[in-house]
Amino acid sequence: MNHFPLFADLKDRTVVVVGAGLVAERKIALLRAAGARVIVSARACHPQVLARAQAGEIELRLGEFDPALLDEAWLAVAATSDRAQNRRVADAAAARRLFCNVVDDPELSSVQVPAIVDRAPLTIAISSGGAAPVIARRLRERIESLFDPALGALAALARRKRPAIRQARPQLRPRRDFYDWLLDGPVLGALRRGRADEAESLLDQALAAANPPPAGRVLLVGAGPGDPGLLTLRGLRALNEADVILADRLVSPAVLALARRDALVIDVGKTPGGPHESTQARIHALMVSHARQGRCVVRLKGGDPMVFGRGGEELQHLKRHGIAYEVVPGITAALACGAYAGIPLTHRDHAQSLILATAHRQADAAGPQGPDGADGRTRVYYMGVERLPALSARLLAEGHAADLPCALVENGSRPEQRALHATLGSLAEQARRHAIHSPALVIVGEVTALGMDLAWFGETLRTASAGDPAMHRQAVA
Repeated sequence: MNHFPLFADLKDRTVVVVGAGLVAERKIALLRAAGARVIVSARACHPQVLARAQAGEIELRLGEFDPALLDEAWLAVAATSDRAQNRRVADAAAARRLFCNVVDDPELSSVQVPAIVDRAPLTIAISSGGAAPVIARRLRERIESLFDPALGALAALARRKRPAIRQARPQLRPRRDFYDWLLDGPVLGALRRGRADEAESLLDQALAAANPPPAGRVLLVGAGPGDPGLLTLRGLRALNEADVILADRLVSPAVLALARRDALVIDVGKTPGGPHESTQARIHALMVSHARQGRCVVRLKGGDPMVFGRGGEELQHLKRHGIAYEVVPGITAALACGAYAGIPLTHRDHAQSLILATAHRQADAAGPQGPDGADGRTRVYYMGVERLPALSARLLAEGHAADLPCALVENGSRPEQRALHATLGSLAEQARRHAIHSPALVIVGEVTALGMDLAWFGETLRTASAGDPAMHRQAVA
């Protein structure tokens, strides 16, 4: 270990910063956030630093650096572009046995300022000892994504309740178990929802009980369309919290690979034509059973759980059985398939509204009408591949033109994505000819023709009926 890590309490303590440029301003902002009394010494001053001085946030000394400024300081920071000047500051600090940070100069520094993940009062610091600060910053970015923003509020609550926790749990092992419950249980969820009073009440109730109650809960998480890079940060944290994961068929292996390694993964996917209702009943039973055993259950759904994903039904079932739940939205297939196929779902010239629908529809259900399909709408149909002939016939019967541009996006956002461009009249036949299979999304509307020019990902299949002289393929890198 080249450097010994410390967390310094600088509140109301003097720190001298030599230099007043933008680099110095970044250090001043950090020091002020820590409550330090900052004295800035500089020959010239950046407007942002001057504004701080005029607001009374810092004390500004313009002119040459006076080593006597360090006599009452607890820390010195040299942040000028003149290395000789920085060395004079470092030498003056060393003569007073005072730690000094020289920005971007580990050789002259006796202390390093780390990359910081701030969840006050919880603070995480990453340092390379000045050898590779860019790597430290990149690691900080990764760690930021893993730590819930509500952890700071939880740490503050735990600090305030620490005497009560010690009194109620005087033995070390039960006290450790209680803190584990704080991290894994409903208190953090309440803070995440902005319900501080509820969180404190839950903590007090648990302290009054002989043992912490089971912390079972269910998180409905949208896994997105398949590309793991499209998973939300909250979704990633949920996968790392999970004891049990109930995964849909459309969740990609790349997303599942991000989950906690020791989580129990149960495949609850529905297959086309399979017993959907019995599978859904099994999902309901599994969620309740595992949650009642005190486990964190992640119900992982492709796309977004609240868009054609039966998320509402599952929430109703959980509420009826008194199970705590949370919803983590995901990027739904319509948005992802359109974007990855270069199809803007809305466009000032071609589409002023957007309809998301399912191809599962009762025979007598009324559909939107439009003269020759030129009604300024984009229609996106989920679960439509197996019903393409019926869907196309229905839209034609509603008055849409046979030459209305359409697209069929298979495996949207995944490496094997294919986007087929055709017309409404030829779409079903072209899908059969190119062996398009689920998961795939049907996009109908004038705006889909733009995808033939704007495509940037996967393979684009164009047909003569879609406007090309002859059927051909074009691979788009």
